Amino acid sequence: MSEGPRLAVIGAGPAGLVAALAAAARGVAVTLVDAAPDAGGQFYRQPAAGLGARRPQALHHQWRTWERLRDGLAAHVAAGRIAHLTEHHVWCVERESVPRTATSASAAASAPASSSATFAVHALFGPEQEESVAVRADAVLLATGGYEKVLPFPGWTLPGVVTAGGAQAMLKSGLVLPGRTAVVAGTGPLLMPVAVGLAAAGAKVAALVESADPTDLVRHARVLAAHPEKLAEGARHAAELARYRVRAHTRHAVVAAHGTDRLEAVTVAALDTDGRVREGSEWRIPCDSLAVGHGMLPHTDLAETLGCRLDGVNVAVDDEQRTDVPGVWAAGETTGIGGAALSLAEGRIAGLSIAARLGSRAPEPRSYARAAKARAGLREFFAAVDNVFAPTDSWVERVGDDTLVCRCEEVPVAAIREAVDELGAGDVRTVKLLTRAGMGWCQGRMCGPAVAGLAGCAPTPSRRPFAWPVPLGVLAREPGERP
Repeated sequence: MSEGPRLAVIGAGPAGLVAALAAAARGVAVTLVDAAPDAGGQFYRQPAAGLGARRPQALHHQWRTWERLRDGLAAHVAAGRIAHLTEHHVWCVERESVPRTATSASAAASAPASSSATFAVHALFGPEQEESVAVRADAVLLATGGYEKVLPFPGWTLPGVVTAGGAQAMLKSGLVLPGRTAVVAGTGPLLMPVAVGLAAAGAKVAALVESADPTDLVRHARVLAAHPEKLAEGARHAAELARYRVRAHTRHAVVAAHGTDRLEAVTVAALDTDGRVREGSEWRIPCDSLAVGHGMLPHTDLAETLGCRLDGVNVAVDDEQRTDVPGVWAAGETTGIGGAALSLAEGRIAGLSIAARLGSRAPEPRSYARAAKARAGLREFFAAVDNVFAPTDSWVERVGDDTLVCRCEEVPVAAIREAVDELGAGDVRTVKLLTRAGMGWCQGRMCGPAVAGLAGCAPTPSRRPFAWPVPLGVLAREPGERP
C-alpha cells in the first residue's frame, strides 16, 4: 500500500464499505478489517461460494447499491489503496502516543490531525483464532454494527427458537431454513422482511406476531410522509405477506414456547394497551421454528474501551461522525440503529471527514450535504419508528421464576429477583456479581437488557479490555503486523 495517512476501518458492512471507498479515493491508505469471510455485513450477507447460488439477488433489495460497493472495493484492492482483511476478529484497539517530530510551528500545523497518536488494531485470525495481528493506523473508523435484542420468555432456549436476524442470516448465507413451519414474533420493522423471506424460500409461516400496533405510526404522519420510499417498502412487504397468506397478529405476543427435545408449538396471547396479556386470549400454534426479536442494540465494546462518550446506548458523534476521542470516528448502527440507508449516509460523511482531517484541513460541508440531509431525515424517521415499536416493560410480568435469563451461566429469573428484592442489588453490575448473569461467553450481550429490565434499572455500559475472547498465549507474545 502507498505511503501516507493510514486509516483502519473496523467492519465491512454498509457504513464501513462506503467510508473506506470515500477515503481511499482521496489518497488515504485504508485497511478494512472484518470478521466475516466476505464484505457486506448482515445487510448484504452473501451465500457461501460453494453453494452455487444462481440468484443471490433474490434474497436482497438494494442489490444495485451492493454491486457498486462490491465493485468499488475490488477496484481499490486491486490498485493497492485498500487492504481487505477477512475473518479477522478485532479484540482491542489501543491508542499509542507518538512524539511529534515537527521542528517548526508551520510544520506542526501541517501535520495530520491525529499525528500525536497512532492506533493499534488487534485482531485474531486463523481457523482456531489463536493468532493475532496488529494493524497500525493514524485514524480509526468504528463501523461495528449492531446486534439483536431478545427478551426471555418460557421456552425461549428450546432448539428451533432463533433470533429474527439469525433466521435471516441462515437463509442469506447458508440457503437453509430454521424449520418448515415458522412463527415470526417480537416487535419492530425487521419482522416483516424476515417473514417474507422465509415464506418466499418455501417455509410455511404460520403467523407474524407483532406486540406493537403499527397503526400508532399515524401519530408521526408528517415524518412518515417525508419518506415515501419507506412507506412503499412496507407496502411491498405487506403485499407479499398477503400473497403467501401469512396472517399478522398485531398487539399480540408469543408468551411461551413448548417442546421436549425441540420446539413443537408456541402460545400466543393478545395484549392490552399497556402490553399486558388479556385474560383468556391465549391459543397455541404448532410450529418447528420461531424467529423472534425485540429490536436491536449497537455494538459499542471497542468504543467504550477507547473511552468514547456514549449517548444512551449509542456512540456519540458530531456532525462529521467524529467521537470525542481524537482520531476516532464512528458510523452506522454503532451510533444508532437505523438501517442500511442511514449507515451509507453516515459512512460517506465519515470517509470524507477522515480524508480531509488526515490531510490537515477541515472537510467542505458541501461535499457531504446530500448525505447529511439524508442522515437528518432518516434519524428522525427511525426515532418515530422506535417510539412505536419499543417493547413495553410489562414483559417482566410474563416470565416465571424458573425461566432462564442468562443462558451462558444458566441463571434463572428467580436469582435475579432475589438479588434485587432480598440482597439489595440496584444495578446490572451488582446483579452480575451476585448471580453471575452476564459472566458467560457472550459477556451479557444476550441477557444484559433482560437483567436490566428485571432489576428495574437502565442498561449500563461496561468497559471491557477485550471485545472478543482472547487466548492467554496471544497476550503473552508480540502480535504480527498487517499493512
